[in-house]
Amino acid sequence: MRIIAVGTLKKFWSSPGRRDAEVPLRAWVTIVKAADWTRPNDVRKMFGSADLLSNGCVVFNIGGNKYRLVAAVHYRGKRSYVRFIGTHEKLTRSTPTRFEGIGMEVRPIRTKADYRRALKEVERLWDAEPGTPQVDRIDVLMTLIEAYEGKHFPILPPDPIAAIEFMLEQKGLTRRDLEPAIGSRGRVSEVLNKKRPLTLPMVRALSDLLDIPMSVLAQAYPVRSAA
Repeated sequence: MRIIAVGTLKKFWSSPGRRDAEVPLRAWVTIVKAADWTRPNDVRKMFGSADLLSNGCVVFNIGGNKYRLVAAVHYRGKRSYVRFIGTHEKLTRSTPTRFEGIGMEVRPIRTKADYRRALKEVERLWDAEPGTPQVDRIDVLMTLIEAYEGKHFPILPPDPIAAIEFMLEQKGLTRRDLEPAIGSRGRVSEVLNKKRPLTLPMVRALSDLLDIPMSVLAQAYPVRSAA
């Protein structure tokens, strides 16, 4: 899935008192970018605690249900748009219900104002029918937005253990559910405490079990000495 408006996420975790949101939000971006959702049930299968709204948005629980992330998902277009990130109380007061916007000239995105206008234009065209000039316009705008966000709001993937812990929470699983992929209870503990590195068979098994890209699980990360 393509994701835009990720600058909203980085701005949120950079604000005072929100640093605990960084790792789960980085994990969310990484997992969703690798997803291939074709219908709402695909989201529910990957994120068991997600709420599917009637307006095409999905509410994700982040950071042990401390925060809520709302993303509009266009399944046929394989794209998603971050609409909200905040606490449950704030979401209740300001749940996004519809897109609004006005037309704009398509041009390179050089400033924050250009960026905001491009996001608004994608909002306006979000539900355009496939094969129309409007969808072509969305594709061009998203390419420009992704380039701008990649430069100004880069979001690196989490380390493998953070990704595992994030998806355990999202799927409602426990450490015991990892034993078929990792081994005994003691070995699972060693891996999650970074006392034992992941092996290639573990990476493959965990990727299948948790829907985490192998490229994330195969990253190098520091392992503590068992001594």
